[in-house]
Amino acid sequence: MKITISEIEHVAQLARLSFDPSEIENFNRQLNDILGYISKLEELDTSRVEPTTHALELTNAFRKDEVKQSLPVEKILSNAPEQEQGKFVVPKII
Repeated sequence: MKITISEIEHVAQLARLSFDPSEIENFNRQLNDILGYISKLEELDTSRVEPTTHALELTNAFRKDEVKQSLPVEKILSNAPEQEQGKFVVPKII
């Protein structure tokens, strides 16, 4: 399947783009090169290849969700520049 210059001009018009004739010729060559490469890939027998969502097999790297004791409030607030009644004090933004 080849893309013609008239098809490129039509799509450019739909997208409200204007190109010089040399640019259209360049797009035509590039798009036909891409389609040629894709047609070469279609020659491969992929009937025994299972579909995948990623090129590499991915595994979840998260730890198990286990209930644990949280840090003591005093330790959390020990590095706070300002604290009040067991809470962080931050500047008013609004």
